[in-house]
Amino acid sequence: MQAQNLDALLAQMWKDYSHMNPQVRKIYNSLLEQEDKVINDHIALRTYNDPRVNIEVLKKPFIEGGYKEKGEYEFKAKKLYAKHFEHLDPLMPKIFISELKLEEFSPALNQTVRELLDQIPEGMNERYDFVNIGRPWKLDYSTYLKLLEESEYAGWMAAHGFRPNHFTVFVNHLKSIHSLIGMNDYIKRLDFKLNTSGGEIKGSKDVLLEQSSTLADTVEVEFTDGKHAIPACYYEFAYRYPTEEGKLYSGFVAQSADKIFESTNRGQ
Repeated sequence: MQAQNLDALLAQMWKDYSHMNPQVRKIYNSLLEQEDKVINDHIALRTYNDPRVNIEVLKKPFIEGGYKEKGEYEFKAKKLYAKHFEHLDPLMPKIFISELKLEEFSPALNQTVRELLDQIPEGMNERYDFVNIGRPWKLDYSTYLKLLEESEYAGWMAAHGFRPNHFTVFVNHLKSIHSLIGMNDYIKRLDFKLNTSGGEIKGSKDVLLEQSSTLADTVEVEFTDGKHAIPACYYEFAYRYPTEEGKLYSGFVAQSADKIFESTNRGQ
């Protein structure tokens, strides 16, 4: 059923994301067993900068639900652009949407992406729940591998489509864990691997934000030529520090996010 309001959409996004990624359920349930209240800091979405599916398209249900545009970010090495959105209610998750800058890639990659997007049924991108529709095109495994050679991001997007790339535990709100170091130690005790690109902790108190993440779950994905095991989604953890005004910093740090993106890389 198509979600018709923001709360229902966010609930469905969490349900699908946590069902697809077993590590998420285990970590989340483990925190609940410690009587922790797990607040979600932000949800991240990926897309291409084609006007049919770009940030302007994906932001619509959130804007309608009371979100406002806040920050914008450039990732030159990965050829990405991103924006983040915040709700007036500070306990509502921030929304972080990135898009691949297709004009900076080869004609072959652009042609492949156009052929995928051309398969989207007319009007589907106007659905309220389009951000969580999954993969609305057919894809063979060899095409996925070719995209990966040029961009891990492009390959992930082609394989998984429109869905949360990750949710994020807001560590500040946990009762049993009081730092990102403590969070990372907890994750390792649960026997999950962390993304170590740029260090286990990306960011610092100096930039008012620390982030870490698991490596993406490997899941079986259906391609036109059979099932293959590939990286899916990951779980992120964020600890925020207060600004000079005394309010917790609510933005993102591009240098840190750049390394977090690598949680879905096949090489990891």
